[in-house]
Amino acid sequence: MASRILLWFRTDLRLHDHAPLCRAIAHQPSYLVPLYCIDPRQFSTTYFGFAKTGAFRAQFLLESLADLRQTLRHLGSDLVVRQGKPEDVVPQLVADLQIDAVYYHREATAEETRVETALNRALQPLGVDVKPDWGHTLYHPDDLPFDVTQTPDVFTQFRKQVERESGVNPPLPAPTRLPPLPAELLSAVGELPTLTALGLDAPTPDARAGMRWMGGETAGKARVQDYLWESDRLKVYKATRNGMLHPDDSSKFSAWLALGCLSPRYIHAQVQAYETQRIQNDSTYWLVFELLWRDYFRFICAQHGTRVFQPDGLQGISIPWQQDWARFDLWRAGQTGFPLVDANLRELAATGYMSNRGRQNVASFLTKNLGIDWRMGAEWFESLLIDYDVCSNYGNWNYTAGVGNDARGFRFFNILKQSKDYDPQGEYVKHWLPELAQVPTPKVHQPWLLNSAEQQRFGVVLGVDYPHPVVDLFKSAEASERAYNAAMGYQPQRSSSGHAKPRRKRTR
Repeated sequence: MASRILLWFRTDLRLHDHAPLCRAIAHQPSYLVPLYCIDPRQFSTTYFGFAKTGAFRAQFLLESLADLRQTLRHLGSDLVVRQGKPEDVVPQLVADLQIDAVYYHREATAEETRVETALNRALQPLGVDVKPDWGHTLYHPDDLPFDVTQTPDVFTQFRKQVERESGVNPPLPAPTRLPPLPAELLSAVGELPTLTALGLDAPTPDARAGMRWMGGETAGKARVQDYLWESDRLKVYKATRNGMLHPDDSSKFSAWLALGCLSPRYIHAQVQAYETQRIQNDSTYWLVFELLWRDYFRFICAQHGTRVFQPDGLQGISIPWQQDWARFDLWRAGQTGFPLVDANLRELAATGYMSNRGRQNVASFLTKNLGIDWRMGAEWFESLLIDYDVCSNYGNWNYTAGVGNDARGFRFFNILKQSKDYDPQGEYVKHWLPELAQVPTPKVHQPWLLNSAEQQRFGVVLGVDYPHPVVDLFKSAEASERAYNAAMGYQPQRSSSGHAKPRRKRTR
């Protein structure tokens, strides 16, 4: 039996449903070393020059690590924190502490798997056992009805086959006691860095934010308890999940899932209990359905490697994307002249969060109306989103840009229709765009329709207080469709009047 085990934490900052931890404890080690590495590569810049981990994400990470440390201390252990590359830090600790085995959760995407490969290479001369496991999905790869490399190209096929032929394992219990740290570490566990030490300024809380995010397993479980059991909101989830203004419109579990503070199997078990004790309906199913989408993107990333990060995406469609920084800067600043787009992007900049409905709209606008390289948007999300998950983020951007393997021809979101469907009274727009607060509901989503007298009456002068639209919504979409059709080799059909008719076009 291994006498000394190192447990390398990554995006699995919890003790419940943690397979590497449970397997390590089963070996009854004399010492267990829980380790987290602050990898400087995660605080560098992206390809397009954004902070790879922005302040909102970093703050949530530090809160999650502090919570994990506190929980470990309650159980007789501690979290060892080191700053450096895992492939450098872990082998050094293995050598210094005479570690016998290293346990960790595997990841699915290129940067993370390169770290695993480098770590395994560095550990090989030391003769230590390396025990990777899988723990980020609802369904374990071993329980799928197909090999991960054969994951269906269409989500619906994936969902139906998995629901029909696979099962979800119950979450593993959290330990109630842990082996101690080696004596050499008792006074050298390492301090958590500050945001300043990471080169970041602490984000300023915005009073308009509907929710205060707090990192860590403790806060994640509290959110599940509140949303399901105390507020009893799960029963209406399907009807409210597209809401953008109120914090309980959707579950808001995503940030804790992204860092592994919550396990998807834990949430699944809570939903099952809710269905038994309260109600089983479309809403309870739909929450699990959304977890399935999360699984799908992770398996697709594991299947396709770096393709999900390429400009032509999983389908290999060579659309002539533009890298128009002037328009991109208007987009990310929420100055496009389309209130729904602008409100969502200002919320993101102010809070590090945006609803799923908002993400679909702003991503569609960037790619289908501005024709801008979707990777710029994906990296902006990566930098700011408090719930950033590499697989979900890049999988969704592939999908919205029309280059994902589940794409179905050219589709774009009709921002005006979306505005009226999901913010009919303009409450969300007015919340984040105070310059439009006095504009009456019929025109708040189309302020360019205000005449000069109305602009004066409602306190918003176009081009001064609020921008003119940066593009014509429908003409810009038509231009993007022509580029898409050319990339796909489509020929436009002709109508009886002789005008070109687009093919395979869908709007929402």
